[in-house]
Amino acid sequence: MTMDKDISPSRDEVADPDVINANAHADQQPDTPPAAVSPPPVPQAAGRSRFHESARAQVQGAAIYVDDIPEIKGTLHAAPILSTVAHGRLLGVDTAAALAMPGVRGVMLARDIPGDPLLGNFSHDEPVFAQDSVQHIGQVIGVVVADTVMQARRAARQVKCHIDALPAILNVHDALKAQSYVLPPVFVRRGDADAALKSARHTLHGTLEVGGQEHFYLEGQIAYVLPQEQNQWLVYSSTQHPGEIQHWVSHALGIDNHAVRVECRRMGGGFGGKETQSGQMAVWAAVAARKLKKPVKLRMDRDDDFLVTGKRHPFAYDYTVGFDDTGRLAGLKLTMAVNCGFSADLSGPVADRAVFHVDNAYFLQDVEIASYRCKTNTQSHTAFRGFGGPQGMIVIEAIMGDIARQLGLDPLDVRKRNLYGIGERDVTHYQMKVEDNILDPLLSKLEQTSGYRLRKQAILAWNTASPVIQRGIALTPVKFGISFTATLFNQAGALVHVYTDGSCQVNHGGTEMGQGLNTKVCQIVADELGIAFEQVLATASDTSKVPNASATAASAGTDLNARAAQYAARHVRDNLAQFVAGLDGCGAGAVRFQGGEVTTPTGSRPFTEVVKLAYANRIQLWSDGFYRTPKIHYDKTTLTGRPFYYFSYGAACTEVAIDTLTGESRVLKVDILHDVGNSINPAIDIGQIEGGFVQGMGWLTTEQLVWNEKGQLSTHAPSTYKIPTTGDVPAHFKVDLWPEANREDNVFGSKAVGEPPLMLAISVYEALREAVAQARPGARVQLDAPATAENVLRALGSL
Repeated sequence: MTMDKDISPSRDEVADPDVINANAHADQQPDTPPAAVSPPPVPQAAGRSRFHESARAQVQGAAIYVDDIPEIKGTLHAAPILSTVAHGRLLGVDTAAALAMPGVRGVMLARDIPGDPLLGNFSHDEPVFAQDSVQHIGQVIGVVVADTVMQARRAARQVKCHIDALPAILNVHDALKAQSYVLPPVFVRRGDADAALKSARHTLHGTLEVGGQEHFYLEGQIAYVLPQEQNQWLVYSSTQHPGEIQHWVSHALGIDNHAVRVECRRMGGGFGGKETQSGQMAVWAAVAARKLKKPVKLRMDRDDDFLVTGKRHPFAYDYTVGFDDTGRLAGLKLTMAVNCGFSADLSGPVADRAVFHVDNAYFLQDVEIASYRCKTNTQSHTAFRGFGGPQGMIVIEAIMGDIARQLGLDPLDVRKRNLYGIGERDVTHYQMKVEDNILDPLLSKLEQTSGYRLRKQAILAWNTASPVIQRGIALTPVKFGISFTATLFNQAGALVHVYTDGSCQVNHGGTEMGQGLNTKVCQIVADELGIAFEQVLATASDTSKVPNASATAASAGTDLNARAAQYAARHVRDNLAQFVAGLDGCGAGAVRFQGGEVTTPTGSRPFTEVVKLAYANRIQLWSDGFYRTPKIHYDKTTLTGRPFYYFSYGAACTEVAIDTLTGESRVLKVDILHDVGNSINPAIDIGQIEGGFVQGMGWLTTEQLVWNEKGQLSTHAPSTYKIPTTGDVPAHFKVDLWPEANREDNVFGSKAVGEPPLMLAISVYEALREAVAQARPGARVQLDAPATAENVLRALGSL
């Protein structure tokens, strides 16, 4: 028997005409704030699948990334000097051999930093360059600057660092014993977990370890810093947060923020790895550029990128859960130990979001959660798609599977038994009411359309007849909170310029990393003005245009920036409406913008003609827009309140097979039903869902980070670190969109789509655990993630 033979019911057995067609939102209208004086046009651009705004340029190889920007004459290149010791006292640095090499212009160390020698957005605890000590293998001690990239890299290897080695802490277990933390532990309690566990009919204790994940963006970390006049600086950076780079560079150079301009046209992927980590590259290049008074570019090679930059946070869990005969939770005590690395970076907010998401879709009545933010001598771990949400969700899903197997119940029935309710059992453990709950109908719909029950019966028959290849199936939900948990970041600005030929340019504080943000913003602006999508151009993110912008992260890029751009365009439209109303003797509310025409009760004019007339009459044809997310608030000391504006929901049904002799596994089929509200661009949203799922699948199956006993990351290249390839994507991969607008007042009635789909891949992990359980009836399933072949064999008792 083969692993991928189809044993499922036919499509006709499970078809459901009510599941949404991806293009069914074209007639939905965006919301209109009270300030508008003219009615909103009927959407023509938003709600339809459009090509990514730079797709053709990318396919042709014509899209410009930072390394493609023509270099100024005299540009120098920097390469990092890396620590080869996980923990030790830095006694000295011998640069003589490096300085004697051809093309080398200088070596920058901590003493060359003219301003603040520390980085960090929350704890401010990470040295620009190592000073008196080194904290992990790969920590940057300085940079070598030379005429060419290869000259700099070769010379960096010749720098001799004298380090007195000290004992290193390399995992959370040792960190817990040593009470080594980057931040104090956090505790969240509701009810009386101890009493609930004592009175529960059943209890279960378990442990779980889940590894980190390398971002593996296609375009590596890079920054290009150019000196300007009067001690001003231009920084080209592949970054999700130009504003933070502006602040970090200015602080390191000891100058005001306004003297640093940061530009990012696009990134070749980010996934959170360019939220804070890209700032380090820019600072290193800027320090060198200032000292040498030359433009400096720093482009990391892939090996160094692996060794220097942080990953998704690895987690370790210990839990005790109580439940009744039906599988409904009675009480839960959960400890989460987070491997933060050597500095705080974003570990506090990541760990907080994990705490917020340990419920996933389930009501926790009596619960006690302890979150330990452990300091280890490894890279400083950072943001990664999901930002702690995946690490929170996976443990409660593992608990649901364990409960079901102990009781002999279907895991889906246990999951449905514990879902949040409507009007009751609807408040999270952090005191936020779940107001937009669609969990039960969404899961029931996917249960039907995926043929879950019929397929489960077929899998049982298969496993009975196949002693070697065992299959499993799981259907798991996702409830993911949308907003930055740091409330101040939930704001955005945008500029919209309309030119006299009727074309439009929009600039906003978000950054394009391939996710289609600029495309969606252009669709929204086009509809606000009633013009064609092709008439709108989104320009590079630039700190000199929209200041103090938040990172493009937390799945909020479109929610924030498209809304700000919508408001800016609306201001321009209202200016034009009042002008045309004066021409035609009607109220501004009677002026319509649609299909490139401006219509009043007395006639119609082309939009381009109206713009020319308006310019001739000195009417303002540009405006700014500002948006801040409403309703959100929470107490950071108790982790209670309303940290999220709304929740995004989804579910995935995944079927897998494992080879019980080798431990190898394969994902056979995936059916997804996901909630994106009214989709601004269905093709882009479906692509995000598919890509997020596959990335999550890699995290939980093949992508294994291994540090050896000396603290060296052994898996630091594609030869040893295995991301999913095209061949790993299941042939049956079906994505449908849930047919309902966002119940909160969001741009176009849409919902965020960047991060939630990654957590749909937890269904892969749970399906693998089901397959292991099928192979070992009655045995407890202990499968750590990623579920590599070795870990599967361990779970099978074969190692």
